[in-house]
Amino acid sequence: MNLLASTASTFCAIALATAFAGAGSAVHANTVATVGQPAPAFSARDTAGRTVSLADFKGKTVVLEWVNPGCPYVQKHYRSANMQGSQREATASGVVWLAINTVDPAHGDYLEPAALGQWMASQRAAATATLMDPEGKVGRAYGARTTPHMYVIDTRGTLVYAGAIDSKPTANVADIAGATNHVKAALAETLAGKPVSVAQTRAYGCSVKYPSGA
Repeated sequence: MNLLASTASTFCAIALATAFAGAGSAVHANTVATVGQPAPAFSARDTAGRTVSLADFKGKTVVLEWVNPGCPYVQKHYRSANMQGSQREATASGVVWLAINTVDPAHGDYLEPAALGQWMASQRAAATATLMDPEGKVGRAYGARTTPHMYVIDTRGTLVYAGAIDSKPTANVADIAGATNHVKAALAETLAGKPVSVAQTRAYGCSVKYPSGA
């Protein structure tokens, strides 16, 4: 009995240790990007099928833009050319701009890569690349909740801004003129070597269309 009890006790200890180790790994794996911390690394295919990694742009300032053409809030910023203007201004300063499409392939808003690429071209978008994230892995890593949801990563790879594109959380184009563009402000400070004064805001828009279980 003593041998059996000792064996059982040892087994339980190993099982508990394994369970806690697994739990620790799960928590670490599910940790969401945090302002002031290193931006999560990722790789994804662009609309032309090329693999693009955040590591490709080491030493550069990077903007991440969650995009879904079926969302009225996204349409607000593209139909007005506000998003494209922000993209052009950023890339002209050497910033890398990655548009990311996190949409469940089973959802009505999903566009095949070629179709999404055509839509971006029709809008005269100036993003460096448009990436597909159908499984939601990149979106989950960054905690992307809405389209648009914006992030700025500095040259050291640190996330320095996360949140809304601007201060007017509506789908009304007329509100753009009186809004503060948080992304432009964050980029201006970052490129000047200054800390971002407004580093986090509440993102607004349509919910990101994650696959069930993602």
